[in-house]
Amino acid sequence: MSVVMGTAGHIDHGKTTLVRALTGIDCDRLEEEKRRGITIELGFAHWRLPDGSELGIVDVPGHEKFVRNMVAGASGIDFVLLVVAADEGVMPQTREHLEICSLLGIRHGLVALTKIDTVDADMIRLAGEDVRAELAGTFLEGAPILPVSSTTGEGLGSLAQAIAGLAASIESHRRTDLFRLPVDRVFTLKGHGTVVTGTQLSGMLRAGEALELFPSGRQTRARMLQQYGCQVEEAVPGSRVAVNLYGLEVDEVRRGDVLARPQTLFPSDRWLVRVSCLASSPRPLRHRGEIHFHHGARETAARLHFFDRDRLAPGETALAEVRLAEPLVAVFGDCYVVRGLSPLRTLAGGVVLNPLGVPFKRRDLTPDLTRRLLALPEASAAERLREQALLAGVQGVTGAALSVLTNLDARQREKALQTLLGKEVFLFDREQQGIVALEPLHVLEERCISQVEAAHRREPLRSSLPRGVAAEGWSEGLSPKLVHTVLERLLRAGRLVAEGDGVRLASHAVALNADQSDIRTRLLAVYQKAGLTPPSTREAVERLELSAAPDNRQLAELFRMLVAEGSLVKLREGLYAASEAVAGLKQQVRVWFATHDNLDPAALRDISGGLSRKYLIAYLEYFDRERFTLRVGDARRLRN
Repeated sequence: MSVVMGTAGHIDHGKTTLVRALTGIDCDRLEEEKRRGITIELGFAHWRLPDGSELGIVDVPGHEKFVRNMVAGASGIDFVLLVVAADEGVMPQTREHLEICSLLGIRHGLVALTKIDTVDADMIRLAGEDVRAELAGTFLEGAPILPVSSTTGEGLGSLAQAIAGLAASIESHRRTDLFRLPVDRVFTLKGHGTVVTGTQLSGMLRAGEALELFPSGRQTRARMLQQYGCQVEEAVPGSRVAVNLYGLEVDEVRRGDVLARPQTLFPSDRWLVRVSCLASSPRPLRHRGEIHFHHGARETAARLHFFDRDRLAPGETALAEVRLAEPLVAVFGDCYVVRGLSPLRTLAGGVVLNPLGVPFKRRDLTPDLTRRLLALPEASAAERLREQALLAGVQGVTGAALSVLTNLDARQREKALQTLLGKEVFLFDREQQGIVALEPLHVLEERCISQVEAAHRREPLRSSLPRGVAAEGWSEGLSPKLVHTVLERLLRAGRLVAEGDGVRLASHAVALNADQSDIRTRLLAVYQKAGLTPPSTREAVERLELSAAPDNRQLAELFRMLVAEGSLVKLREGLYAASEAVAGLKQQVRVWFATHDNLDPAALRDISGGLSRKYLIAYLEYFDRERFTLRVGDARRLRN
């Protein structure tokens, strides 16, 4: 894996000049930059270290008007080269750049004290003391401060040696197998088309691979790859990469877009975050206050919504939901920066905890849950997975989403999952690695039981319910495999009982009152007396001569119960027959087939003693449905 160094520091302190002196590459590409003598856009260079590896360098602008560009460049670096001019010392942008690096999770770096050829030895010493005092309490406290002159070359050797040593000592944090490349530059190359560049945050990329541009969802392919100016077949994480994109125009790509493999990232406009207000912030952050939100190479308008307070004072940390002006993509553990609108100043930053949107309300958040979520960036892999499964609730979460929600590679996720299975999470979809936490799974089970109980109360004469009816209401929007899991768990636990194609509560039994029992007995007698020429349901009820006929729903339940218990056979909608009569006709047909190959309506009329066509067709279609006979043209054959 490669590493990337970024510059930081006040305007005109010599960042770009120093990079050119070290690498021979001029990072100022724009004519305006050369004319004005200041860096406006991000600049890029690379440098071959003594061990043969390549160091990527991102040179950022120092002017306060271009801090947004600085944040875009700093988001992908591993360590920082803080540049302070000996003739001016620490300046406002020195401090703000240092704060931004800290908020972005950068923990390594060193200091170049530039322009030493313009001051005397005492001034160099004083400037060094000024820098050392400023770094106290920051991640650069105790970092080497190396005096250097880009003009005379004094100190360049020592600085180069220190940079190489630091680059070799840094252990890459890009362990996940999820490929991500935030775009920080897009342009057209004659003969090739659209090219984007960025720092490859994680994962491997091979030339020819299918890619998706997030958050737009545009599909593309890596036609050609370059790493530090050399064409490669595979790009490694931590390196500066240029990707020639197939099928995309320049105006379809924006700085801050992210290249990844298809369907591996999930755009959302609501992220759960840990936010820390800088101790140096001139004012607190307000609940629902509008901010500039910087993540990766993208800046967008947003609002912070706090759960347990109306304002976040300088030096305080809290849990919040950031509501973005546009859906963006992120991964658990990503860092971000918050800047105020007026004055335009860095106020806060933090860590993304859940970038897929959690429908939290203030009343949902207990002190214990708040504590667990705030500690999530430092939690173990298993704890991360468990908490994200709990946050997903009854929806559950797939393996692809867990990759984003935990920032763990497949091997790490599998190991963490094995420690939790059966104890705190349940695997309901092996193909998609879908899991659900046991707590919300139990909630779904109780909702299912409540639905079945309600259905039994509505239709007490119905012995069982179709599974679709048992899943009504509570299963909306859920994975079919999760719904199946809930039903199967309840069946295995004995709380539901399978009956035919349906289910019922273990305690449910059809119980008729006296009137219903009398109607049932008389209704069955009507059909048994009618034999093979049964009446329609309406005619059957009329024959009962009831003073108060049951309503249609009660009648439907009675007929369904008679069919379920085997007393009646449903020939078609509205036409039933006594089971004994149908069984007798079926036996006669079986005898017929002992000496004949085919059965047509005329033959069935002879067998049955002269049934009308209405009944003949009904019985023939019933035999077909029951797979007793097979229709061939207008005749039937006996199925083996």
